[in-house]
Amino acid sequence: MEHNSEKKVKYGFYGYLTERFPSQINVDVTNRCNLSCIHCPHSVEDYHKNNPVIYLDESLNKKMVDEVATYGKGCVQYIRYTADGEPLLHPKIYEMLLYAKENSGAVVTLTTNGTLLNEKNLDKLIKSNIDVIDISIDAHYKETYEKIRVGGSFEKVVNNVLNLLKRRGEFKDGIKIMVSFVEQEFNRQEKEKFIEFWTESGVDNVVIRPLHSVGGSVEEIAVQMNANSDESVRKPCIYPWERILLNSDGNLHYCPVSFGKNDIIADYRTNNIFKIWSGEMYNDLRKAHLKHSFENYPLCKGCPDWKNICWPGESGTNYSEIIDKLKKDEC
Repeated sequence: MEHNSEKKVKYGFYGYLTERFPSQINVDVTNRCNLSCIHCPHSVEDYHKNNPVIYLDESLNKKMVDEVATYGKGCVQYIRYTADGEPLLHPKIYEMLLYAKENSGAVVTLTTNGTLLNEKNLDKLIKSNIDVIDISIDAHYKETYEKIRVGGSFEKVVNNVLNLLKRRGEFKDGIKIMVSFVEQEFNRQEKEKFIEFWTESGVDNVVIRPLHSVGGSVEEIAVQMNANSDESVRKPCIYPWERILLNSDGNLHYCPVSFGKNDIIADYRTNNIFKIWSGEMYNDLRKAHLKHSFENYPLCKGCPDWKNICWPGESGTNYSEIIDKLKKDEC
């Protein structure tokens, strides 16, 4: 195992990672979803019974955007609208995207399953003028898609994305379009065909993501990952140095893949990101990761996903570097 002093050289605030303010803000606008993907907690029995539907209060989105504009200038790379579900199910999502685009000064991105990108909603999305959209598809063939993305229509999603590509010129500031593929047992053999099809179709990036357990939430995947993990080479997770999550419950969370587990930092209604980011709790969390000492952070202790999380410059899928390259390609 690396000594702590060596870890501090390799892991910490450097590159785009800033001590003053998180470089990325994740906004989970709802825990409601219209699919039950097999690699997601929505496929877990009793998830919906134990988690009533909630939507992020629009006023908290405004507060976050205003805070980014005030304190995050030069720090925040992007605001990523996503969800513990499907963000386009939020009744005010287009208004929230537009407010962020017009007022934050940051790149605004949306991650969606693409099922709701019909003509009517695409008209609204065009008005929001966001910078990047990332559509999760995970398959090249209909049969594979329906096995992984349970409840979705392969033809509908593909046609929605192709239509988005046709209409991309209607976005006032232009838009970068990504499609993503979570590599797993059921789709691995069609990865190259997926890349080829969408590259030829004109998307700006095809992202191949490694399978992860969503912070241990999908037990079957967590068991598999833990069986193949070597804790002696565990590295710190980048998230405490990189991003913060505004959850649909109105709380700030330190893990963007926790699905509402015990990782609440503070109630955002009575706190702000600027103070919390450089505060005692976050600094303690960072020390825990550097020391590999998680007694106070059971979510981190039991999480096997560290092996699939990349720091700046490491090989693998680093979302921040993907966004940075997409924006540079515009120049």
